[in-house]
Amino acid sequence: MPSVGTLDYESFDNPLRWFPDLTAAIEQNPMIVAPDTPLIQVISLISQAHDRCSLDAQYALGSADQDWAGPERLAGCVLVMEGSELRGILTERDVVRLTAAAIDCRAVTVAAVMTSPVVTLAEQTIQDVFAALFLLRRYRIRHLPVLDADGAVVGVISHASLRRVLKPANLLRFRRVADVMSTQVVQASLATPVLTLARLMANHHVSCVVITQMDEEGYARPVGIMTERDIVQFQSLQLDLANTPAYDLMSTPLFLLSPQDSLWVAQREMQRRHVGRLVVSWDWGRGMGLVTQTSLLRVFDPMEMYSVIENLQQTIQELQGQSSTPSPQPLDGSPEHLTLDLERPDLSALESVPPAIPSPTSQDVATLRKLLAHTVSTLNTLVTDPNPSSPMMKTQLIHLLKQLRGA
Repeated sequence: MPSVGTLDYESFDNPLRWFPDLTAAIEQNPMIVAPDTPLIQVISLISQAHDRCSLDAQYALGSADQDWAGPERLAGCVLVMEGSELRGILTERDVVRLTAAAIDCRAVTVAAVMTSPVVTLAEQTIQDVFAALFLLRRYRIRHLPVLDADGAVVGVISHASLRRVLKPANLLRFRRVADVMSTQVVQASLATPVLTLARLMANHHVSCVVITQMDEEGYARPVGIMTERDIVQFQSLQLDLANTPAYDLMSTPLFLLSPQDSLWVAQREMQRRHVGRLVVSWDWGRGMGLVTQTSLLRVFDPMEMYSVIENLQQTIQELQGQSSTPSPQPLDGSPEHLTLDLERPDLSALESVPPAIPSPTSQDVATLRKLLAHTVSTLNTLVTDPNPSSPMMKTQLIHLLKQLRGA
């Protein structure tokens, strides 16, 4: 282990290993259709792609921690193109919205219902994962087409592809499910028609509805789930959703997370079960939450990561209360109680990015990456030490804060 005050950032797992080349997250072969394609045919394409990739994932996944192609690969959206020009996009969420509006999918073309214009990312502006995450979050979208210098489609970046290529073990192990889960869970009873579930998803702008059943004490216990992807599949089969109850088609039984589980556990179970969301339950089922792919990606938001750095000061104060050993004085003789007075990174440059061809600057991103590299390396040191002591941990953290103040 490196001595206190001389952290060897290369002696541990690379702290930037969860900052891959963003091009690795680009799906190179997105589904493409012409504007005059019947909507029902497009829905069938999305559904069939999901089925095919789910089958591939069963053979590709050798263990829960192994990288895998995932059920979302090549599924989830279709690009609408006229020649080489991108005209629009249709996603699973769009299909749910159209289902809720009782649109006859056999009577319209994709051009009549697609989302247009499309938020895109220029290939030449790709620097790292933060640019894509910012756009996905800013425009509340889950699919981001990438265009080359001539405006031709290179591929698509999505929540699913980002989650697949990121290596977030360090950060996810430090965060709990309770930190990012949503407690605003849309619920419905077992007898609720599937069409009503689609309308609930569309009205509340959510990707799933949790199916619940009342227990003897009058509490709604989660027993199943219905997702956007389910609605797409049912539409492709042209089922009578208005007269089909949830209990006939819901996914059950549920795997339930605890709020105290780490996000690494959530990530692992999503991979193992080929799903994009998990229900959280506590207090013997009386409390309910939801963790999604979007929740996991929040860990990589610059402001979320900055909060990890801010929490180091609180950690030091807690360690001071645990240890009776005199604390080592900082090398410059400054007071023992350090205050982290970093200014929040200025991301205003990204706010002015136009939707079609954003050009985020790299100055603030580079600063964040440097700070986060230091932070994760130090935390790696403390976590992997088999015999940690409070004085040693406090010394390490004090030194890290000094580095952050001087960065």
